[in-house]
Amino acid sequence: MTGPLDGIRIIDLTAMISGPLATMMLADQGAEVIKVENPASGDFTRSAANRQGDMSALYLNNNRNKKSIALNLKEPEGRDALFKLVATADVFVQNFRPGVIERMGLGEDELRKVAPKLIMVSISGFGDTGPYSQRPVYDPLIQGLSGLATVQAGSDQRRPQLVRTILPDKLTGVTAAQAITAALFARERTGEAQHVRLSMLDAIIAFLWSSDMGSQTFVNAELPQQEAASFQDLIYETTTGYITIAVQNDREWHALIRAVNRPDWADDPRFKTAELRQQNIDARLELIQSVIRTESAEHWLARLEEEQVPCAPVLTRTQMLNHPQVEANDLLQTQEHPQAGLLRQTRSPARFSSVQEQKWRGAPVLGVDTCALLAECDYSEEDIQKMLASGVAGAPK
Repeated sequence: MTGPLDGIRIIDLTAMISGPLATMMLADQGAEVIKVENPASGDFTRSAANRQGDMSALYLNNNRNKKSIALNLKEPEGRDALFKLVATADVFVQNFRPGVIERMGLGEDELRKVAPKLIMVSISGFGDTGPYSQRPVYDPLIQGLSGLATVQAGSDQRRPQLVRTILPDKLTGVTAAQAITAALFARERTGEAQHVRLSMLDAIIAFLWSSDMGSQTFVNAELPQQEAASFQDLIYETTTGYITIAVQNDREWHALIRAVNRPDWADDPRFKTAELRQQNIDARLELIQSVIRTESAEHWLARLEEEQVPCAPVLTRTQMLNHPQVEANDLLQTQEHPQAGLLRQTRSPARFSSVQEQKWRGAPVLGVDTCALLAECDYSEEDIQKMLASGVAGAPK
């Protein structure tokens, strides 16, 4: 694997989505990621629905470009093997509940005995301390506690709604990947290793603050209730489907007026300024919808584009695959997986000018690299076979 992180070795004890997505992003950028799993079952996402060749799409889409070693870390021999791997590593990532990694005998103090310059990363759900720190966590719980569900509802007075994707899990993964690269850069400059800690709750609240927490920004002037400017989405029905139109400034507003041929809107006192258009947003959106529903999506997209009004079609997931802009970006790629068959996945969205072509490795079968990695740590063939026979290690049959 080539890329900007070529030469970086990461030991990955994470499961589910937040940790595996973070380490996959780093693997896509050239890091060698060694996923450590229990020989009995491995990462829970391996057993998720939507499967082919006994591999789930959820696992495949969060674990490509990694190696897999299966070790029973409850056994001393399994932990000893892990310590030997850690001694060769730059980064160690785990997302157990706070305190679990220490009880496993794999806390920071122990790891640094074999790897003093190791960057350790701990991902939690709610945080390391506090009344929720030891609670089990899933994405909907973070959406509720963080305020995201009420943001999605549009108003504090409306029934909260979940975002229909596991945003906290995935955003935490992105945040973790950025933090790991920052810690690697700091170590390169100063020689200092760090322990990076982050939680799903912190990641989402920080994410919301940039655009959704304005009413909580000014201390002693908080708004007790968040009221919605409008409950209407910027999605418009046409005779052949849906489109989205986003108009912000005066130039775009007058361009829209020309596109829909409604010159009288320019003189409407409710819409004279951006502030007035926001205050009268429901009336404005209803007027736009009343016109847009009279013609096809193709007609309106052509007219809007002609007047340079920001617009786009609203596509299903399947329709998105063949949109010319998506095709032009060359984001989606097909690769043959030795067990799951032909897969469609995205490449890393960030392209680096010095990386001409990145090799692809499908998400690993459980324990497929166990023997090779143990041999690299100076275990003899006899020792490896004993570990496999006893269940301390696992490999494909």
